[in-house]
Amino acid sequence: MDTKPIRFLSDHDIEGYAQLLWGTLVSSGWLDLACLELATFYEVGLPINSNDREVWRFAQANEMILITNNRNMKDDTSLERTLRNENQPHSLPVLTIGNVEYLAYLNYREKCVDALVEISLYLENHLGRGRIYIP
Repeated sequence: MDTKPIRFLSDHDIEGYAQLLWGTLVSSGWLDLACLELATFYEVGLPINSNDREVWRFAQANEMILITNNRNMKDDTSLERTLRNENQPHSLPVLTIGNVEYLAYLNYREKCVDALVEISLYLENHLGRGRIYIP
């Protein structure tokens, strides 16, 4: 049986942290059980200077879950305003890492991995939620 992967997009400003998180996910053996993929802006051809709205729309159009740091609500194209204006019941969630610097600690990374996997396995329960803070 062919399983469609659940795809994640790392926000440009946390690519190194996302790779660290993904390494913990791999070493924990989750990829043996779940079909998950991580991509960067470069890999998907998204300009690094894309605004929040462009990034969210790209992720939605390409069926990707955005993993981000805490984006702001500074202007009309901010992630928070985009979610308020455009999020639909079928929209994929945005995973926001509560404290990205804490990903340097294995215990915190493992908690984030657990949350990411739980959301992936039960994705239908998380559609339309907008932003989900992990861990």
